[in-house]
Amino acid sequence: MKDDFHIETHLSQLISSAQAYHYRIIPVEAHNGSLTFKSDQVSDHLTQELQIILNKEIQLLEDSTENIQQYLSVNFRPQSDNTHEDLHYSTDFLEKLLLTAKDIGSSDIHFEPYEFSCRVRYRLDGKLKEQFIIALEEYPVIINKLKIKANLDISEKRLPQDGRITVKANGDEFDIRVSTLPTLHGEKIVLRILSKDATHINLSELGFTDSELKLYTETLKKPNGIILISGPTGSGKTTTLYATLKLLNDETTNILTIEDPIEYTLEGINQVQLKESIGLDFSSTLRTFLRQDPDVIMVGEIRDVKTANMAIRAALTGHLVLSTIHTNSAWATISRLIDMGIPSFLIASTLNVSVAQRLVRKLCPVCKKEAPISIELFPADFKIPNNLKTHFKAEGCNDCYHTGYQGRRAIYEILPIQKALTEHIKQNTLEIEDYSTKNNIKNLKDNALDLVVAGVTSIDEVYTLLSN
Repeated sequence: MKDDFHIETHLSQLISSAQAYHYRIIPVEAHNGSLTFKSDQVSDHLTQELQIILNKEIQLLEDSTENIQQYLSVNFRPQSDNTHEDLHYSTDFLEKLLLTAKDIGSSDIHFEPYEFSCRVRYRLDGKLKEQFIIALEEYPVIINKLKIKANLDISEKRLPQDGRITVKANGDEFDIRVSTLPTLHGEKIVLRILSKDATHINLSELGFTDSELKLYTETLKKPNGIILISGPTGSGKTTTLYATLKLLNDETTNILTIEDPIEYTLEGINQVQLKESIGLDFSSTLRTFLRQDPDVIMVGEIRDVKTANMAIRAALTGHLVLSTIHTNSAWATISRLIDMGIPSFLIASTLNVSVAQRLVRKLCPVCKKEAPISIELFPADFKIPNNLKTHFKAEGCNDCYHTGYQGRRAIYEILPIQKALTEHIKQNTLEIEDYSTKNNIKNLKDNALDLVVAGVTSIDEVYTLLSN
């Protein structure tokens, strides 16, 4: 990707993505009420039309079609609708910003105040990208609007707050989780865009290999026990849980969930939103769940020993329990439960499977470039496998907006708790490499390397996994 095709945020926000693509214009300068654009369609008619639409003096500079296309791909994401409305700050700026973020597939929106200005960043395919610069005097208005929409206290600026917004527009409806944080120069707000519809999620499309999918679905056939999915924030754990629930969901099964927040909705599943402020926490809700005649219970996250104990109690009394936990590997999940104080014999008798997962970006199939392997590409002491002679690098083209990547997929580490492994658990063994090798259990590192060999992802994308 060439740096000279990037334009500064204060220029890119002068026009909407739709305007940029429709008129094939790239802003290069704003000065004293006049705007200068590059275009491959320079004409008096275009100049006059832009002057009317933008209410500015317009100057157009000729550039090649190839260059204009690259500017557009690097700096603007096309939107699904055909609106050409401006997205500069206005009374409905916030509404347009939220809809644009949802439209281009952003997962989070960051509002960040600094000493002289405030910026807005979108998270796209796991990476943050600056989208807008907001003047300091305009920032409080936006913050208060967000707080009012999320039913937060606009007078409280010293403490963090959490809320939720439901957005309805153009026949679309989605929820947004709102989190505020007091910082040196004002309140930082992060919005998490939640997809309400889980009907499109399928286990077979998440990233499981055929053998992993068969192994995982086999564990779901047990009527009781615990299924734990681990990984850092943003690794797709909740999506895997919902794909699992979708598979288990039928008219003969009573499924209850306690979540914070409810990220998807599924018809036929009874979902409860956590509210710790009134005592509705994971452990107390789990206790109530046991009196609701459940078959399957999903707990959003095991955060403490009380929740862990209640999950084990539910599993011991004949229920299938699904949950997530923050650990780095499938085996580390078991160590974490032992560190919490859960007796190892209880873990051995209730845990059905421990799953670890990560999300990695997939290389763009149009522009990825094959290159020879060199030792400098890998972490120190990494042993390059014999079957890895070449690798593919991210290049960047119009199809992938010059990022070099298109979409993401999950990679998994699945550890079924079989009889031979229960002895390791009871003895709290730190390493199980011999057991994994003997039973052909692939860890995250192995699966990451397989994707590199297959040309699905790059070494850069899985570097941290290879260094473990």
